[in-house]
Amino acid sequence: MPIVAILPLAFTSSVFLTYPIEEYSLRWFRELATADAWRLSIMNSLIIGLGATLLSTILGTLAALGMRTRTLPFTNLLRTVFLLPMVVPAVVLGVGMQMLFVRLGLASTYPGVMIAHAVLCVPFVIVSVSASLQGIDPSVERAASSLGATPVTVFRRVTFPLALPGIISGAVFAFATSLDEVVITLFVAGPNQRTLARQMFSSIRENISPTVVAAALLLIIGTLCLAGLAALLRWRQERIALRAAP
Repeated sequence: MPIVAILPLAFTSSVFLTYPIEEYSLRWFRELATADAWRLSIMNSLIIGLGATLLSTILGTLAALGMRTRTLPFTNLLRTVFLLPMVVPAVVLGVGMQMLFVRLGLASTYPGVMIAHAVLCVPFVIVSVSASLQGIDPSVERAASSLGATPVTVFRRVTFPLALPGIISGAVFAFATSLDEVVITLFVAGPNQRTLARQMFSSIRENISPTVVAAALLLIIGTLCLAGLAALLRWRQERIALRAAP
């Protein structure tokens, strides 16, 4: 209800967040597009989000594939380690990453922020890809191997296409997580890596402007679109699994 109550104020022409709205306007959306600080933060969010998504999707998919093999020891322990960023407080992670990145020379750099966001995104990719891999019938892969396909061919022609909806779904969750992350960004990012979420946080501390509400509305719409895309992919994957079931 608080969100529903405040979001219409993104369309007010007033500089104050007050009801009733005297005149509707797109003034604050134009402010987002033209003000240097907001425009730079949006660009940074997209750049860092795409980099973190790419990195976490690759690492999460490889981790899920590795933990699927029965020969790998301590699988449950490894899974717990990979999923730890989901339960460890963000402040603790932020402090630890800041100390580590200073030593590595990655503090206040784009690669550093991407890596920090990827650490948070990897668990979502692992969960999504692991669910997809569990839905693959091993007999399909054994049939391909028995027909002479190499392990690489089996992965490329059988495993990867069947797991692709889960990989894309994990990538969508990863991008949404990076877009919304602010606590760890405060620790590892410099002035040039200010993201949209961090810019909103800083603006709220200084003054409450309708620009923040407009940015929040765009973030919510973007997140809902990504969640809808992930749900659509999951639904499509379940339909394929039902059709393949005997």
